[in-house]
Amino acid sequence: MKAAIIGAPLDLGAGRRGVDMGPSAIRYAGLEERLRALGVDAVDRGNVATAVAEATAEHDERARFLPAIRRTCERISELVGAALDEDRVPIVLGGDHSIALGTLGGLAARRGPGAVLWFDAHGDLNTPQTTPSGNVHGMPLAAALGRGGPGFESDAWTLPALEPQRVAVIGARDLDPGERDLIAELALPVYTMSEVDRRGIEEVVSDALGRAAGASFVSVSLDMDGLDPDVAPGVGTAVRGGLTYREAHLAMELVAESGLLCCLEIVEVNPILDRENTTAALAVELAASAFGATTL
Repeated sequence: MKAAIIGAPLDLGAGRRGVDMGPSAIRYAGLEERLRALGVDAVDRGNVATAVAEATAEHDERARFLPAIRRTCERISELVGAALDEDRVPIVLGGDHSIALGTLGGLAARRGPGAVLWFDAHGDLNTPQTTPSGNVHGMPLAAALGRGGPGFESDAWTLPALEPQRVAVIGARDLDPGERDLIAELALPVYTMSEVDRRGIEEVVSDALGRAAGASFVSVSLDMDGLDPDVAPGVGTAVRGGLTYREAHLAMELVAESGLLCCLEIVEVNPILDRENTTAALAVELAASAFGATTL
């Protein structure tokens, strides 16, 4: 297997600073070395250029910094497309979750609308009309589904980038009213933590992979706040009651066993809030599991 590591040190979409250092923290934790030890031909494409809040106009309080975020996503989209052209699996490192529009846009620009397994405490299904905060990292899944509005459109991609029936949100436990409405309207498959508790992570992820099978692409978007903050403390919007260490690893192992992975995205690692780079190190371990690492 071949992979291309793409850094996206963007924090304009988040309400707290620090996730711009996430790509560096994950690299420091040994991502490339871990992948190479698995036999993956991994190359690092560096970081895309990103704006900083201090030198960027907020633009619109309902979608803060959206033009600058879109420009960063366009750069991500280009590198994701280039990785696919080289038969490499893009590994996109955030940064906040707003970068997912670039990741999914780049995949869809090459292959058409596809599937995503979205591991997250939140739905990220708000729009500028429903957002309670104006933070764009709460909107990328709605945007990729073509529901974000004209501010998310670009010549770099065609929306929607996803087929709704092939989307699976896993680990959700903090949803806003507007997100619940969109979930009901689109009949989106959302596996809350209550459902994970009842059915077990193996059944949930297998169900999600079954929905994704046959799509033009299958991406995994791993927001580290999808895990419980006891094991992943270095995130900006922690919510108690998330996936355990073993549940997260089993989920990634099931992804690897499926052979469906076309792209891996890891976001919302915030070293400022972390303990001894614990969350970044866990991100590396989970990436390894997604690429086939096993005990035996």
